[in-house]
Amino acid sequence: MAQIAQSAAGTGTRPPSVDAVMTRMREFRSDWPAGDGVAVFNRVYLTVTEEVDRCVDGGGFPDRRAASTLGVLFAERYLSAVDTAAAGRRPPACWRPLFQYRRHPGVRPLQFALAGINAHIGHDLALAVVDTCRTLGCEPPDLEGEFDRVGDLLTMLEERIREDLMPGPDVLEIADPLTHLLGSWSLERARDGAWSAARLLWRLQELPGMADEFTERLDTGVGLVGRCLLTPWS
Repeated sequence: MAQIAQSAAGTGTRPPSVDAVMTRMREFRSDWPAGDGVAVFNRVYLTVTEEVDRCVDGGGFPDRRAASTLGVLFAERYLSAVDTAAAGRRPPACWRPLFQYRRHPGVRPLQFALAGINAHIGHDLALAVVDTCRTLGCEPPDLEGEFDRVGDLLTMLEERIREDLMPGPDVLEIADPLTHLLGSWSLERARDGAWSAARLLWRLQELPGMADEFTERLDTGVGLVGRCLLTPWS
């Protein structure tokens, strides 16, 4: 699977630590202006990663090593997309809308945040589960507890994100189509889809051609959703 092989797990190299991942995300805060769309998502994702790290340290996961590995390999997918775009190459289709619209004045911060979450959950999470299984020598069902716990944290943080980034009441009254658009995307459904995709990809390892095709279509489909989420409103 060409796209899966891009990760640290796929190349056989040791993935970075959680601290190294968070350090890179913190560095981005000084590299990008606050209103940059990727910077908006980065702030959200750093908050999530820090919360997951605290939960791991506090014994909140059934398997600490599995949770840390999944978290790091998951984050590496996002960092790889950033590096690819910075080098002037095309990131995965799921990430392209966010990088293309990151400075559009008509896109609101909440749209940027949800578009990044859509790309990361809808596409990257399934591949990160497969990466983790290869790294740890296990199968997706062995990671279900860690997967669900991370999902629970994301769901709690999504509510906070909407509260922090949602436009005020006056704007919402004027831009009612925006609230309708954002309300049509569900993190819970994205999580369920990622888990199903991970299990299917794991089963398709013996059919690499079909696995590549499935991964490509998943990437493209998530990218289309991202473009809808980033519809400019002014």
